[in-house]
Amino acid sequence: MKFRAMIKQSGDWWIGWLIDLPGVNAQEKTREKLLDSLKIGAEDFLKTEVPFEAEAQMTTIEVPTPEWSLENRV
Repeated sequence: MKFRAMIKQSGDWWIGWLIDLPGVNAQEKTREKLLDSLKIGAEDFLKTEVPFEAEAQMTTIEVPTPEWSLENRV
């Protein structure tokens, strides 16, 4: 699986987060370590079991496309 990562250098640190997996973020001294940490974070996130709750329902919601989206640039 592939996930989009936003990464940047901030002073002596590399910081980054996964756009597609909110909550997966990392901070490391090198770009390579940052990418490894994001990978480990994604693996841990995907291993997390979501317990079934009989009274719960899963659904989807629709959100308008933001103005900055490439879909709105014609």
